[in-house]
Amino acid sequence: MNGKLISVIVIVALAALFASTSLFIVDERQSAIKLRFGEVIEANIEPGLHWNWPILEDHLKFDMRLVTLDSQSERFITSEQKSLEVDSYVQWRIDDTLKFYTATGGGDGYRASQVLGSRVNAALRDAFGDKSLREVVTGLKNDQPLPEGNIIGSDEGERDALMARVLERVNNVAISELGIEVVDIRVKAIDLPEQVSDDVFRRMRSDREQVARGFRSEGQRQAEIISATADQTRTITIANAYREAEKLRGQGDAEAARIYAEAYSKDPDFYAFYRSLQAYRTAFEESGDMLILEPDSEFFRFLNDQNGN
Repeated sequence: MNGKLISVIVIVALAALFASTSLFIVDERQSAIKLRFGEVIEANIEPGLHWNWPILEDHLKFDMRLVTLDSQSERFITSEQKSLEVDSYVQWRIDDTLKFYTATGGGDGYRASQVLGSRVNAALRDAFGDKSLREVVTGLKNDQPLPEGNIIGSDEGERDALMARVLERVNNVAISELGIEVVDIRVKAIDLPEQVSDDVFRRMRSDREQVARGFRSEGQRQAEIISATADQTRTITIANAYREAEKLRGQGDAEAARIYAEAYSKDPDFYAFYRSLQAYRTAFEESGDMLILEPDSEFFRFLNDQNGN
């Protein structure tokens, strides 16, 4: 019994040893390749339980998750020979494990990042070299005006098209040479060297001043229209008021003349006496007034004779 038990234990141990050296698990985040004497005999092994012959065969696992490569700031030259400090990042993942293993000499992710970084850097350098400073900074074409309320522009437009072309170019090389798929390439920041900043700000200031001059010109034109309309309305209103006043004044004078004539016709002597009293009151209303007349003047006829003779 003891011998049989020992044999069973030995067999179980050997089976466990065989299983541990021959079976391997690839989880859902990974892919793997199988090698025999260092030569790849199977690639892109799907997630699950797999086996290989101990000693004769081996396997390598690769993480298929997204990798972010944050590159250092690089200086690029625009089509106007202006320098820009560009900070970008790349997101990639393994697409073909066989190509990736062959290109990197054993699946070294650091080496893949170095090679990919140089490809991205070259593509960005060429893309920025075909664009002007304004197109790169504002994301707008040279003949496009800046949008209202936005000095720098937006991430849309020329910059998005530029990054799409860079992504397509890099992806063609990365998939065929490295076996990796570049998911996204983005520019985090674009800084201007000190010698370029003044020129950019000068151009931005010029654009803003041009817009401001347009607003001022339009405002001046509208002000002149409003002023002219107000002057015209004022002139018409004054003319109408003057005409109405003259009309009323004429009617009042005519009515006064009619009343005077009617009163005068009823008693001419009394009317003459009343008018003389009014003249005396007006002439002597203020103290200190002096009036020099001849004694026999018509003005004193009612003072000399109550009948005015």
